[in-house]
Amino acid sequence: MGSRFGGLKQCEPMGPNGETLLDYAVFDAHRAGFGRVVFVIREDLTKAFRARAQSRYGGKLRVDCVQQHLDDLPAGFAVPRGRVKPWGTLHAVLAARDAIHEPFAVINADDFYGQDAYRQVGEFFRTSNARPADKDHYCMAGYALCHTLSDGGGVNRGICVGERGMLSAVEEHFDIARRADGRCDGLNLRRERVEIPTQAVASMNFWGFTPAIFDQMRQHLVAFLGERGNDAQAECFIPSVIDTLVRTGRADCRILPTEAQWFGLTYPHDKPKSIRNILALIAADTYPSLLWPGAGSQKLADSFR
Repeated sequence: MGSRFGGLKQCEPMGPNGETLLDYAVFDAHRAGFGRVVFVIREDLTKAFRARAQSRYGGKLRVDCVQQHLDDLPAGFAVPRGRVKPWGTLHAVLAARDAIHEPFAVINADDFYGQDAYRQVGEFFRTSNARPADKDHYCMAGYALCHTLSDGGGVNRGICVGERGMLSAVEEHFDIARRADGRCDGLNLRRERVEIPTQAVASMNFWGFTPAIFDQMRQHLVAFLGERGNDAQAECFIPSVIDTLVRTGRADCRILPTEAQWFGLTYPHDKPKSIRNILALIAADTYPSLLWPGAGSQKLADSFR
């Protein structure tokens, strides 16, 4: 929705030829071995977005779009009066349940995760046959919290606890910011302000799942709606279902620590820094100056203005 940024940040031109952060995400995923991309988008953007995405990526990957509808809820639940806000990241992933039948990654379209994160998640999938079949096996890219903050204001992050590389607990925190003394704090799910170590592992919503997650998410959404379905502002987040699955032993989740450079667009203040980061990566030959020759990336951004 881009409420803090002030616009459709997923289509904000950032690269030297008008490339968006989404362009870089698809580029990194493609060279890490992913062969398909599914976009979860608003209904009013579908036609224009599908056409532009197909023209850019269609020669390299299969491109699909699915829509997230507010009233796409389990039987017995309805949208409460006054609700206009989406139901959260878990509900967004569920919108793709009929389109995905293979292992897949989940990302935010307005985040730059770096090529190493895609490579690690891709490798996790390629070695999946070596894992026991007693539970489902998922993964997440983990970043040091201090490397994921914004100078423009507070951010939301899943704060993770791990042991021997495996996730043991994760809880969504909100409005995380660095204090003047260098320490960090934020609001937990109970809306209590708590201090958070700067080196804590943060989930940036880069997950690796199998299709088994869809039924698990549906069950979690039913429980969430039973408790908070009448709250017009409540959101159901991916970290909440992962935390439940890990705690109950139904699944495990490997933390894939990455030194890749993360940055994103939360506030307008973030854009100049992100552009400088991209230009530095191009200068280092990490990315070509033109990601998708002949794709007309600038036209994609212009079509939504």
